[in-house]
Amino acid sequence: MNQQLATLGITAAMIAARGLCECEEATELELAETAVDGRQHLLVPAAAAAWRQLKAAALADGVGLFIVSAFRSIDRQFEVLRRKLASDVALEEALSLCAPPGYSEHHTGRAVDISSPGSRALEVEFEQTAAYAWLSRRAAEFGYSLSYPVGNCLGYQYEPWHWCFHEVKTSGS
Repeated sequence: MNQQLATLGITAAMIAARGLCECEEATELELAETAVDGRQHLLVPAAAAAWRQLKAAALADGVGLFIVSAFRSIDRQFEVLRRKLASDVALEEALSLCAPPGYSEHHTGRAVDISSPGSRALEVEFEQTAAYAWLSRRAAEFGYSLSYPVGNCLGYQYEPWHWCFHEVKTSGS
């Protein structure tokens, strides 16, 4: 993988300086949601079940949510980053916008990029929506947390739309 990263100009020192951890690619995935355009969003089973519960609870509270992006393979992440670099985005800027291949939470099958009806997808303005307010209050009940808040230590831009599932701990576990 380091050799593949080097083809993009990413060094081990750059990864270490950011404190990034490798993310293992999920192998057991299931359909969490199908988009209006037919795109299938896959997650690991526990994250998919939690997503469906979270989405139903939000809808019961009058808040619509949908997945913009879920599981993304390491190979797909290479394509995403190559495309950014080919469009003359500087490497440092590209790495503030997207994780290096092998280091994206999307590889784990636990991360979702979320939007809501009437909101532009993958824009910071999502933080001004009722959907973001609802997620901020309730997502943790379903095991989801915001991954990249303002000023996060990993050097990513603020992504109010990016949430990751972590197993919910119960008293007794």
